[in-house]
Amino acid sequence: MPAATHNSTVYEGGFSDPVGASQLVFRALMEAMARPGSVHALPEMTSPPAPLTASASALIATLADADTPVWLDPALTKTSVVRDWIVFHTGAPITAHQSEAVFAVVAAPQSLSALNGFSLGTQEFPDRSTSVILQVSTLSEGAQLTLEGPGIKDRASLAPEPMPQHFTEQWQANRQAFPRGIDLILAGHGCVAAMPRSTRLIRPEA
Repeated sequence: MPAATHNSTVYEGGFSDPVGASQLVFRALMEAMARPGSVHALPEMTSPPAPLTASASALIATLADADTPVWLDPALTKTSVVRDWIVFHTGAPITAHQSEAVFAVVAAPQSLSALNGFSLGTQEFPDRSTSVILQVSTLSEGAQLTLEGPGIKDRASLAPEPMPQHFTEQWQANRQAFPRGIDLILAGHGCVAAMPRSTRLIRPEA
C-alpha cells in the first residue's frame, strides 16, 4: 500500500493542460524577470507532494526538461517523492551537485548558506549559470529589499521571507560577478517575482 500511495503521488498533480499552463507560467516569469521586484499572479495549477509548493512546482514543470539538471535542497530530498514527481513531470535529471544544476529548487531558503555554490556561468557563456527557485511564504511581509537596475524605474522593493543567510552580502558578491552570476526566482503563494543577476541591492541607510 505505501508503494501504491507513493506512485499515485508521483503520477498525479501535474498540469491538466500542459501547453496552456506552461505558457501562462512562462509569461508570468518573463514579466517578473523583465521588471525585477514586480509581483505577478501565478494561479494554482499543480498539486505537488509536500514540501514542494504549487508555485515552485509550476515553475520547475515549465522550465525543466531532459537537458536541464535540477538540484533540490535537503528539505526536498528527505524522501524520494518530490524528486520522483519532478522527474516524472519534467524528465529532468536530478543532480546532487549545486554546480551542475541548470535549475535549483529550495524549500528552506533560510538554510541556504552559499549562493556561490551554484554555477555562475563563465565570461564566454554567462547563460550557463543556475537559476534558483526559492520557495517563500511571503513577498511583502519580510525584511524589505530595495532594488535598482535594468527594468526598474528608479527603485523597486520586495519583502520576501524566508531568505538565504547573509543575503545582502551574498547578493552583492553575486552582482559583482556580472555578467556571470545566478538569477533568483521567488515563488510565493500564488505569485512569482524575480531578481536577475543584473539587479542591484541597495543597502539600507543607517
